[in-house]
Amino acid sequence: MTNPFLDALGADGPSPGRAGKMDVYGRFVGSWDLDVRQFSEDGSERRRAGEWHFGWALEGRAIQDVWIVPPRGELRTGDAAANVNSYGTTLRVYDPRIDAWQIQWTDPVTQNFLHMIGRKQGDDIVQLGTRPDGVLIRWSFSEITPHSFRWRGEVSADQGATWRLNVEFSARRAA
Repeated sequence: MTNPFLDALGADGPSPGRAGKMDVYGRFVGSWDLDVRQFSEDGSERRRAGEWHFGWALEGRAIQDVWIVPPRGELRTGDAAANVNSYGTTLRVYDPRIDAWQIQWTDPVTQNFLHMIGRKQGDDIVQLGTRPDGVLIRWSFSEITPHSFRWRGEVSADQGATWRLNVEFSARRAA
């Protein structure tokens, strides 16, 4: 049975008018298994598995993903917020006016809503934004190959003079 909403949201590939720029994030389309390391301010580390799925969306004018930590299944029982679970989505839209990507992250589990601007920097992709409390955030993709990449989430309490790593994903292509 088809789902009209998912049919309208999804796309088979990039919009022909934006094909070249869409490769920045388009190379991630598919499914990824994650090894997730979360770091507290006190330096303690929590390690879990996760899953990340990327797809073409909105007639190929956007890339949308869903990231889930821990992965779907029995580990997702109990109080999701208390267990620091994530089940959110990112919508990435290339904006030719600024030659960058407008990015919106939404996590209804933790009530985390972020806006970022993403750009290619050398072989990496860097997304910058500000949390509602004024703390700067930097999310980056690096060590990108067709079968793996590293993703890092960092925060800065001193307007970007220094950055603290708060989460890191090692991703391996699943499908």
